[in-house]
Amino acid sequence: MSLRLMFLRSIYPKAAGAAVVAAFLFVAVLTVGPLGAQDRRQNEAGQFDFYVLTLSWSPSFCEAAEERSPGRKPDQQCAARPYSFVVHGLWPQYTKGYPEFCQVPAPRLDRSIVSSMLDLMPSPQLIFHEWDRHGTCSGLSARAYFDSVRKARAVVKIPEQYLEPATAREVSAEEVEQAFIKANAGLPPEAISVGCDSKRISDVKICLSKDFHFQECAELEKRACQKPKLAMPAVRGAASFTAR
Repeated sequence: MSLRLMFLRSIYPKAAGAAVVAAFLFVAVLTVGPLGAQDRRQNEAGQFDFYVLTLSWSPSFCEAAEERSPGRKPDQQCAARPYSFVVHGLWPQYTKGYPEFCQVPAPRLDRSIVSSMLDLMPSPQLIFHEWDRHGTCSGLSARAYFDSVRKARAVVKIPEQYLEPATAREVSAEEVEQAFIKANAGLPPEAISVGCDSKRISDVKICLSKDFHFQECAELEKRACQKPKLAMPAVRGAASFTAR
């Protein structure tokens, strides 16, 4: 006997067996039905509507990591070399929701691919994670997926003021969004979303079609950061850093 059926009988000890079963089936339909319908599409590799390119503000990531684990050996992107916006990932998306971990275990990722992506995603651990969780949902081979990451990144121009800021600043999500819109011709406000943690800007998400054109994505915009002021930590050693 299932735990749910036992629970129903404990509540209705005098109920006839058929009535309890009917109640159980009613609850089951309410609980499982909608999920079953969604699962017919969810996590099918290559079955998605558009991409989200997520650019992480590396100084915020590193500052938050140090706060969580003081003195811990830093992630590669938080070591000596300075970084500003880095690629966090290229995520297949549904109009509502997203697929993830579409092949478990994921096909083995060649180390040469990892090495080739470190200029955009300066953390081997991040690269492996993004392939396992998101890349396997693209329907592409590993090499083709990371080629797509590079193509998507090439579409987006980082505003000049965010290439190598040598001092920390205070910004609003709206200010960052408008800077990206101004720097990228044809980028609509409905295609970009700025993320934050409790006090810092964390990332910029830009929606792209499968052929890497800007695409509106209302669902993502609803989850944008609403804080009026955010810290934007400076790039480490920015004074001696030559932007590519």
